[in-house]
Amino acid sequence: MAASVPNSALPPAFSAKPRAGGLADHSADWRMVMLAGAALVIGSGGAAGAWALLQLIALATNLFWFGHWSVAPVPIAQSRLGPAGVIIPVIGSVMVGLMARFGSDKIRGHGIPEAIEAILYGESRLSLKVAVLKPLSSAISIGSGGPFGAEGPIIMTGGAIGSLFAQRFHLSAAERKVLLVSGAAAGMTAIFGTPVAAILLAVEVLLFEWKPRSLVPVTIAVLVALGWRPLLIGTGPLFAVAGTVPAGGALLPRALVLGMVVGLLAVVLSVLLYRIEDAFHRLPLHWMWWPAVGAMVVGLGGWIDPRVLGAGYANIQDLLNGTLPLRVVAALLITKAVVWLIALGSGTSGGILAPLLILGGALGSLLGTILPGGSGLWAMIGMAAIMSGAMRAPITGALFAVELTGRTGALPLAVAASAGAYGLSVMVMRRSILTEKIARRGRHVVQEYSVDSHDFLQASAIMTRDPATLNGALGAAQAIAVFAGGASHRSYPVVDDRGRLIGLVSRSDALRWQIDGPPPEATLADLLSDADQPFALPDAPIGDVADLIIESGIGRIPVIDPATRRVVGIVSRHDLLKARRAQRQTEALRSR
Repeated sequence: MAASVPNSALPPAFSAKPRAGGLADHSADWRMVMLAGAALVIGSGGAAGAWALLQLIALATNLFWFGHWSVAPVPIAQSRLGPAGVIIPVIGSVMVGLMARFGSDKIRGHGIPEAIEAILYGESRLSLKVAVLKPLSSAISIGSGGPFGAEGPIIMTGGAIGSLFAQRFHLSAAERKVLLVSGAAAGMTAIFGTPVAAILLAVEVLLFEWKPRSLVPVTIAVLVALGWRPLLIGTGPLFAVAGTVPAGGALLPRALVLGMVVGLLAVVLSVLLYRIEDAFHRLPLHWMWWPAVGAMVVGLGGWIDPRVLGAGYANIQDLLNGTLPLRVVAALLITKAVVWLIALGSGTSGGILAPLLILGGALGSLLGTILPGGSGLWAMIGMAAIMSGAMRAPITGALFAVELTGRTGALPLAVAASAGAYGLSVMVMRRSILTEKIARRGRHVVQEYSVDSHDFLQASAIMTRDPATLNGALGAAQAIAVFAGGASHRSYPVVDDRGRLIGLVSRSDALRWQIDGPPPEATLADLLSDADQPFALPDAPIGDVADLIIESGIGRIPVIDPATRRVVGIVSRHDLLKARRAQRQTEALRSR
């Protein structure tokens, strides 16, 4: 009788068994606790980075426009430089161009695409140079009049703080990603005071997963930053707005339609931005000088309407209060859009969120003149919608607007508008304003989450049951004859008289024996008894079986009964592909 190989003879690395403790809904382990502890430090670092960025922006604003050393916040519109102020954005942009050329070109742009690219393609590694130069360049750009916000730079800066901390330890790329995003979300929370929106932005835009391993540390970092915020920046909503929201559901359809209109604006802005960027690429100048060219338009726009210069947080407050005349709102919408698109298309450093809020709020305010509730309410709804349509973050957009203003009663309207903008945007535009930049570098990003069939299907669901086998008592010469006689399969499980697994024999084994000559009277059991034979149990997730195929290099994995060790099935590479095909059919196959 052929000998059988005991379980202990098969190394654990070559078996796909049910996971320790059994299958579970989530993949969390004790390393999540370690990441949560690191998030305590990173949350503080993100808050400190946000404070430093705001101080730098205020300092740059005072130096450029008022000529004195101060970190007191002051609107650029209060400057009395007149036509001479046209040159200041150019000076600031030249400085940014030099920093990008001789420092790091990763500081160019608004920061979020660069963070996404580092997460997906750079193993979540950001350099110290980026951590220092990004806030400095953004402060110079915004302080000299650049029509940007601080959110993109702080996401990149906070992310760099998290990444640098993670690189001090032995962590996987996925764990570094968690800490990078924790720093980014912490920085956003510290500036805007929107903890829930910051967590959801991490999920919808940066993490590309929804797992306890990432959600718990990000939440802890956000809460730590929120705790630091009263000491560093201030308390309460950034743009507190008083007033009530009209009761009833009659406004919901109107909010949905308004969201679609604002979503169309988001599409137009994205298309124009990248056409302007293409135009800059055709200039016969080194890219270092492009920001200065764009800054000429910014300076002229600021001369026409100083409101368009800088982050423009005062504009957001005025729109939410509903205090701006209709003519001023229309001028702000057009002028801000022109200078922001040209400045951002030039490749300078600055964020997109504050400009988007101004543009969406301005359009919402204009439409609000014919809607009940007041223009201030609809400005807020427009802000939620444009964030959803442009960044493809609908839940973040709705909650961000609510947390930013403190008007929780407007949440249903914000959700309706965000859904309308999101739906129109994804139907009309292939990529968001964030992912288009990455796609232009030859990298495709999918912003949809679904459960991988390889994680929830088990080997028993896809295996070929009761496969053909060879008895271990079969002689090597007989096995050679089986393959030479036109065997139906490239390999067969080898079993003993009771059907228990001994090993796997393949056509290549038979060919080797035919050339080298097997030992006299050798049986398959003798030849395979010392082999490391991979196997799987019926309850093993097929993702684990796929990993086993990759690690072992063997394309067919026997499946054995855990109690008897009898071979009950076999999983091939083709079987794994069938699982993907079945998942695709659930999307495409329509029936009653």
